[in-house]
Amino acid sequence: MVGAQAIIADIVPPRERGRYMGLIGSVFAVASIAGPLLGGFIVDNLSWRWVFYVNLPVGALAIVIVITRLHLHTPSIRHRIDVLGAALLSGGVTALTLFTTWGGSQYAWSSTTIVGLGVVGVLLLGVFVWWETKAAEPILPLSLFRSRVFSVANAMGFTIGMAMFGAIIFIPLFLQLVYGASPTSSGLRMLPLMGGLLAAAILSGRAISRMGRYRVFPIVGTATLVVGMFLLSLLNVGTAPWLASVYMLVVGVGIGLVMQVLVLVVQNDARPQDIGVATSTATFFRSVGGSFGVAIFGTIFATRLADQLAHFPQSVTARLGSGVHLSPEQAKHLPPAVHADFLQAFAHALHGVFLFGMVLAVVPFLLSWLLKEVPLRTTLAPAAELTTEEAAAAATPDERVLAGTG
Repeated sequence: MVGAQAIIADIVPPRERGRYMGLIGSVFAVASIAGPLLGGFIVDNLSWRWVFYVNLPVGALAIVIVITRLHLHTPSIRHRIDVLGAALLSGGVTALTLFTTWGGSQYAWSSTTIVGLGVVGVLLLGVFVWWETKAAEPILPLSLFRSRVFSVANAMGFTIGMAMFGAIIFIPLFLQLVYGASPTSSGLRMLPLMGGLLAAAILSGRAISRMGRYRVFPIVGTATLVVGMFLLSLLNVGTAPWLASVYMLVVGVGIGLVMQVLVLVVQNDARPQDIGVATSTATFFRSVGGSFGVAIFGTIFATRLADQLAHFPQSVTARLGSGVHLSPEQAKHLPPAVHADFLQAFAHALHGVFLFGMVLAVVPFLLSWLLKEVPLRTTLAPAAELTTEEAAAAATPDERVLAGTG
């Protein structure tokens, strides 16, 4: 993904790049629909192992296309790979991800394992930051964070990743448990979310290329995401399927309006030689945010569900266990009375998950107001290298008036 976005940044000026980022977002949305559908079909009809085997011919086809169709000029410059920086960053993030995943579920928060993971994660990231100031070619140049645009955009990406991945992962589980949908059917029922994402990504990308402005889209997108998360928190056992689809559509539109725009923002702000690392950093923060979101939301869900099941008769809890790892297929075979009570407990636990997602989505909404509007360049040259005429052409109408050139 990072390679594709960096290649586009290398050959398409920022002013026109919004269109292409919208198309990338739409391809991502289509793939996100096709993936669960194909995966559900394979699981239903073959074996879960084929979920991995099926990627082999797809990957081989992608390699053939890249080799035969992608012809790029690659200057022969020797680089020093920041192996130590990569190891420190990977170790620190892994430790903190396990900290949030295992804490409160597999281990008590005060256990040696959890405390140790937290301490190790913080120490490794601290050493990583120190090392990046010494490395000849740092894997993540800290100088990038001197830009407010870069820092705000990545903070937004991190929190949006937490809210988006953390909450959306529970939607198929809701569809399968409450509506009794099969894995394939639950993938189909996610179409409104992906359709909203696809339409919003394409239309916002085209609008950015036409207007040359982007700031309004993260503001509107994050506000829409807050509303969508609140609507998801209203899901319960009696919610009509069409209404759940409307809620998912709102979430999809919110994500589509902001997700690809953040990549465009950091690319437009970065120097040409930093576009690759700026793009990868934006993707990295969003992905790590998603990992933390899945872990934290899972802990919230498990805790709330366990609290609900604690009120059940002992004869029922003996059959359900913690309920967290109960599969939709197992839930179907519960006695009718137990099944009904379990679904109510499940919906109540999910309510807290989506409410937390709504509160979390407020953070990028507030950050979006701090996102500076940097005029999108109409050439591939950095702002500092533009001639007077080119700078005037890249400026907004208001800026041209103030400069006396409009």
